[in-house]
Amino acid sequence: MALSLRALRMRTIPLVRSFSGGPSAEAIAAIQSNFKAHPEKAQATFHSQSQLTHGLVSTGKMRNFDIKADEPESFGGADSAPSPVELLLFSLASCQEITVKAYANAMGVPLTRVSADLTGKIDLRGFFAVDESVRAGFNKIEGVLTVESPADLETVKQLKAAADAHCPVKDMLQAVPMEITLNHIQK
Repeated sequence: MALSLRALRMRTIPLVRSFSGGPSAEAIAAIQSNFKAHPEKAQATFHSQSQLTHGLVSTGKMRNFDIKADEPESFGGADSAPSPVELLLFSLASCQEITVKAYANAMGVPLTRVSADLTGKIDLRGFFAVDESVRAGFNKIEGVLTVESPADLETVKQLKAAADAHCPVKDMLQAVPMEITLNHIQK
């Protein structure tokens, strides 16, 4: 279901900035206008470097940020950092939150809090080559996206639909069956 900002703006409520930050509605509209006029400017490239340093510990660099991944002791790691699959879940969770925030700003919908709690299920027979018919990665991702807002449920459902339709990380994971339900706290 494709949603446009124009369609989403039809359901706005007075702006209350209790959970500030992120691009303004005007900034998003300017970006959209620029990308419509100049599609080549919408092309983005991201880069990551990583190196296995010791045991199962991998260290990486993205822009000016250092990151580390390890496996739990039960998988032979030292449990010194989140595992790569946990970092992928975090990427999905944070991308959903950021997408909700951006669309809330564009729609003028006040937010008090946005959080995600996700669980990924893996059949380890795929990773350990026990059964070649079993995929090595997640076979299901499920969880809850909590949006606390004074907005009505219908407006918050529109934010969730926008996050589902426009979250880049979710888009990259579409081969994985995914169910992220909405938990709306109206305050």
